[in-house]
Amino acid sequence: MKKKILIEGMSCGHCVAHVREALEEIKAEVLDVSLDTKSATVDLTNSNVSDEDIKAIIDDYGYKVVGIEVV
Repeated sequence: MKKKILIEGMSCGHCVAHVREALEEIKAEVLDVSLDTKSATVDLTNSNVSDEDIKAIIDDYGYKVVGIEVV
């Protein structure tokens, strides 16, 4: 299942790398992290990661999830 995560607080390339690192930590397959759209797209087909897990890890890294949608 692919999901798009809308994220507040990203403002530079370092932020993009930081969000990618956070998502990889919970074993999500990161397809894209975009500073332009302030979002990340992940494939969770081979993972048992909940929306709450996604919100928690991104929060731990200092960013805020404002929405998660299935794509």
